[in-house]
Amino acid sequence: MKTHSRRRRGQGLLLRLGIVPLMLLFLAGCSGGTAAEPQPVEPDDRPVVLTTFTVLADIAQNVAGEHLRVESVTRLGAEIHGYEPTPDDLRRASRADLILDNGLNLEAWFAQFVADNPAPHVTVSDGVEVIDIADEEGSGKPNPHAWMSPLNVQKYAGRIAEAFSELDPEHASDYRANAAQYQSKLQAVHDELAASLTQIPESHRTLVTCEGAFSYLARDVGLTEKYLWAVNAESQATPRKVAAAIDAVREQQVPAVFCESTVSDAAMQRVVESTDAVYGGTLYVDSLSAADGPVPTYLDLITHDTRTIARALKGELP
Repeated sequence: MKTHSRRRRGQGLLLRLGIVPLMLLFLAGCSGGTAAEPQPVEPDDRPVVLTTFTVLADIAQNVAGEHLRVESVTRLGAEIHGYEPTPDDLRRASRADLILDNGLNLEAWFAQFVADNPAPHVTVSDGVEVIDIADEEGSGKPNPHAWMSPLNVQKYAGRIAEAFSELDPEHASDYRANAAQYQSKLQAVHDELAASLTQIPESHRTLVTCEGAFSYLARDVGLTEKYLWAVNAESQATPRKVAAAIDAVREQQVPAVFCESTVSDAAMQRVVESTDAVYGGTLYVDSLSAADGPVPTYLDLITHDTRTIARALKGELP
């Protein structure tokens, strides 16, 4: 692993040139008083870990603890699939000591993003049991949304802990302990959902969403999955696919349907209008919310989604 000394380039340059002292004297003279002493800025020499999206950044932060600085390429609320990195993203990547990506074709832009970057990168989904997309447009390709299974994220956490231990061997035991603690919390979320779904009749155990982002979660807890498009592409919500969803909801008497926060729910609302199903709520997949929003962390996201799904399918909506 490379060192992070390059982040110190240029430190002290203004001081050596005398620019900072001269500026302070000038400001003091203009104010007619004594300039306030500048507050020292605490240097942050921790290694920088750059992740491709906010969900992965939060998972990584839980493993990193206080020892690493974890950042996300994409912003809160951003859609990850078709993201286009900016020049600033490339500059940030050039200062990173480690880059984490999800893989499974989630970040179509990633190969070019790291093409000229010497920083090592780790694909955190390596080792999960992949589910292929069943939709005809994506047939044979892996479904990239492996993090929507808390059991898969247990594997993410273990892989991240090993990557961090290689980057920063001095704190390897902390990374592994953090990962183990986080894995216990993930297991609790999975167990809660599995238990809540046992009360749902088999005929109602169908999860209908806009995007096919819940294949791994559905597999974990024994739900049948139906969606309008496989991977975020609202243009794929064709009349034929909407009609097929309407037929499935009617035939299986599905009590509620859902859509994701980063796309329009207009197509799913047509399903609601044509069936007896209700709109069960908005689910979160590709991005966290702001700190004061509904899903500021991955554990909040997966807990929100699992509880929303369980309540709606059990008919417990107000």
